[in-house]
Parts: sequence; structure tokens; C-alpha cells
Amino acid sequence: MTKVFPNASFVVSEAISEKPPPAEAREEAILTVWKKSLLFNCNGFTVFDSKGDLVFRVDNYMEGNKGEILLMDARGNPLLTIRRKKMSLGDHWFVYEGETRVNPRFSVKKSVNILRNKCLAYVNNQRNNIMYEIEGSYSQRNCTVYDDKRRPVAEIKRKEAVGGVAFGTDVFRLIVRPDYITQESAMALLILLDQMFGSSKR
Repeated sequence: MTKVFPNASFVVSEAISEKPPPAEAREEAILTVWKKSLLFNCNGFTVFDSKGDLVFRVDNYMEGNKGEILLMDARGNPLLTIRRKKMSLGDHWFVYEGETRVNPRFSVKKSVNILRNKCLAYVNNQRNNIMYEIEGSYSQRNCTVYDDKRRPVAEIKRKEAVGGVAFGTDVFRLIVRPDYITQESAMALLILLDQMFGSSKR
């Protein structure tokens, strides 16, 4: 068994080695997402930066309790709380600062025409204006988040180890362009894509 990263004490069956980004892409944050909780017998996510340091974790992502998900930093401090909208006809979620229940940072709604529309989900601000649109295929770990000017602000991509060996869908990359979206917001969108499409082919 080899370590996910040298700075972490958890292991997976394959080594993960992040290639340094080219000079023109140094402003991007390249995160490695491991679809596994740090807690025993609990689903979730564990996220590392390109240096191998733990940056985000989700430990309360359990079967039967998917109406509320807490995104935490490496020390377990709450960053964002993701809550499903009650009495909603579609898949509709709100993202709040910390553990608050007022004034959501943004909302995310699953596209109702995914068979005719390449958009997977829409992200709206507090005024219900579209901030971002998410396109691609989450099941293939190939998604792009676009802002209202059609600039790619975050991407989900498959991860390759040194030597070109591809990992499965449980280990992948989240690429964030911090000039246009924060890392924690991008991670919240990833969590919601997993909620909406984790068990589908979309």
C-alpha cells in the first residue's frame, strides 16, 4: 500500500503523483480529490493540494443523511454547509457560510433538460442571477464550470499517475482558477455534482 501523499497518513492502493503545472498555469490551484472520508465507515471526500497537504474534508456524507453536507478545512473547521431545498420539485440546493442557515452564498439547481442541454446545473447568486453553468459529464470526471462571461473557472478531470496510468473515478483532479471562484466554492459544486449525478451515467 502506498500513501495518497507523503504528508498524509492514509493510504490507497496506487501512488498519486501530481505533475507540476506549466509556467503559464501557475495561478491555477490543482487539487487531488479522493472520494473517501477520513472517518471509518463513513462516506465523504478528502482533498489535497499539489504539495500533498490536506486542505478540505467531508466526513458527514452518509447514506440516509444527504439533506445536509458540511465542507470542512483540514482541521475540521466548518467552511460551507450545503442544504437541500425542502419541498422542491427538482434537485435544488443552497450553500451557506460556515454552519449558518441564513443568506446563502449561492444556490445550485440541476438542469431539467440534460438530455437536450449540455448544461448539468446552474449556479445562482442571492438575486437569482446565473453566476456559473456546469457542463460535461461528472461520471466521466470531465466537467467545466463557466462564469457568466463563458470563462472556464474550474474543471474536474481524471487524474494520471507518473507513467500515464489512469486512476479510477474515486481519485481525480479539481482545477480552480482563483481569480474567478474560490476553492471552497468549487469544492461545493463538485460535492453537489456527486449528489446529482454520482449514480448516473451523466
